Amino acid sequence: MDLGHATRPHTTTLAFATSMFLALVGLGMAIYLRSVHDSVQLNSGNNSPSEKETSVAPITDNGIIAIPSNHSVDQTVEKLKGILQAKGVTLFALVDHSGEAKKAGLKMPPTKLVIFGSPKAGTPLMLAAPSIAIDLPLKILVWEDGQGEARISYNAPAYLQDRHGIPHELLQNIAVVETLAAKAAE
Repeated sequence: MDLGHATRPHTTTLAFATSMFLALVGLGMAIYLRSVHDSVQLNSGNNSPSEKETSVAPITDNGIIAIPSNHSVDQTVEKLKGILQAKGVTLFALVDHSGEAKKAGLKMPPTKLVIFGSPKAGTPLMLAAPSIAIDLPLKILVWEDGQGEARISYNAPAYLQDRHGIPHELLQNIAVVETLAAKAAE
């Protein structure tokens, strides 16, 4: 009884067939992902004028605007907190990422996240587009770049509008983030 000869060719054939199947699946996925990527790029350029971003601040591909600050990270955060208080906007939290990193024995450039909002502005947004709740309250990240300069980053209002299908008439409820960031950077 010689079982070694009967199973060896079968095992090789099975391994080859499995390899070919996986290669075809991988090729199919690559073609699909490339077509989806091209479709997204084409559609993102076809916005009507009313849907286009009106800000002159730079926007990266991920919907985040980053502007330079004329102050240090700490000074910018303090200025932003003062602006929020003067406008009656609730400061929900201040997350000191670099401070927490230091507590863990790690080094990180100054990085602080300011989380703020107004139920009067946010509630109508969440009623119109419930998924916006994942991006509310609004956030401004104040951080130090590689050159030691403070920067202010936030989600572009037009990005949030497109992401969650926010009605145009409610855009001003989140567009305030641009004004607040610009005033804190001055």
